[in-house]
Amino acid sequence: MNCKELFEEIDGLYPHYVDVWKDVCNIESPTNYKQGVDRVCKYFENMAKELGFYTEILKNDIAGNALCITMNGESDEAPICFSGHIDTVHPVGSFGDVPVRIEDEMIYGPGVMDCKGGCVSSIMAMEALSKTGYKKRPVKLILQSDEEMSSITSNKETINFMIEKAKGAIAFFNTEPLEKGKATLERKGIMRFRINITGIARHSSVCYKAANAIREAAYKIIELEKMKNPDGVTCNIGVIEGGTVGNTVAEKCSFIVDIRYSTEKEKCITMKKLNKIVQKSFVKGTSSELVEISSRPAMEKADRNYKLLERINKIYRENGLEELEAQKSKAGSDASYITLAGIPCIDSMGTMGENLHSTKESSYLESLKISARYMATAVINL
Repeated sequence: MNCKELFEEIDGLYPHYVDVWKDVCNIESPTNYKQGVDRVCKYFENMAKELGFYTEILKNDIAGNALCITMNGESDEAPICFSGHIDTVHPVGSFGDVPVRIEDEMIYGPGVMDCKGGCVSSIMAMEALSKTGYKKRPVKLILQSDEEMSSITSNKETINFMIEKAKGAIAFFNTEPLEKGKATLERKGIMRFRINITGIARHSSVCYKAANAIREAAYKIIELEKMKNPDGVTCNIGVIEGGTVGNTVAEKCSFIVDIRYSTEKEKCITMKKLNKIVQKSFVKGTSSELVEISSRPAMEKADRNYKLLERINKIYRENGLEELEAQKSKAGSDASYITLAGIPCIDSMGTMGENLHSTKESSYLESLKISARYMATAVINL
C-alpha cells in the first residue's frame, strides 16, 4: 500500500508531538523514582484515552506502573506491537530546573533519545494510522517502567506483562535509539554481581599477620579484567569499596562485576570461570561470596527476526524509505526477552541522537517523524 497519505498525516501531527516529547521528558523519571515514572505513565494513559484507545495498567508497589495501549482491539487478527521504556537513568535535578530545551533542531533532556523519544513516536504512528483509517490489526504500545535497572525493582513483573501483552504478535518493534540506516537484531546479555570479600584485620604494623581483603580483591579483579573480547565476553569492574582507615588492614572489601556475553553457551562458560575465581583464595585467610544484582538474557541471532527485517525492508524500498541494515549491539534491552519468547522482533526503532546516558543526551527533532514513518509503514503493509 502506498503511504503518501500516512506520511502527510505524520507531518501534520509532528508539531504537536514535539510538544508531547517535551512534556514527557520534563517529567523526570529515574527508575527508582516511582512518583515520576507513574506521572509519565498517566500522561500516556490520558493521551491514549483521548484518542479512543484501550488501556491496561500494571500497578507495581515499588517500580513505576507499566502500561499497554491498544488500538483496533476489536480485530481478531494477530497484533503488531511497539514498545519502549519510560524510566531514565539520572537523579532528579541533574538536567537543571527545566530539564528539556530545544536548540538548533535538537532536543536535549533526560530520556529524549533513551527511550521516551521512541515512546512518543510510537503513539504518534498509532494516531496517524487511526486517522488514515487503518483497521486491519490490533496495534499495541507497551510501555516498560524499570528497564534501566533490568526490571529488578518489579521482580521482572514488567517483563512478564510485556510478554503477555505481546503474545501472538506477528511483529514487535522496540524503540531503543535508532542509528541511521541500522536495526538491532542481536544484543549481548548482561550479568551484574557483587563479590564480597572477608579477610582478617590487624594493625598495619603487623600486616604480615593479617589477611587483606583489598589485596584479595586486587588479585580477583586482575583475573576478571582479562575477559575483554569485543565480539564475545567482556568484564568490567566499575565500583569497589573496602577498608576503613589507612593504618588498619582491611577486613572487608567488595566490588561490582559487569559481564556481557553473546550466547547462552558463553554465559555458562563464563559462570564457571567466575565461580572458580570467587572460590579461590589468592590471600590465605580470606573468603568470598558471589551475590547476583541483576541479569538480562542475550538477544541471540534468530531467523524470524532476520526474516521480519527482510520483509519490512521490501516495504521500505517500495515506499521510499531507507532500508535498515542488521547490526549487533553490545548493550542490552527488553528485546532480548521478546526474542526468547519466540516473537519476531526488531530493536532500535526509536529516535536518533547523541550522548546516550549522559547529562548532554540529545535527539534530532526530525528523527521523531522518521521513527513514526518506519513503524507506521510496516504496520500498514504487513
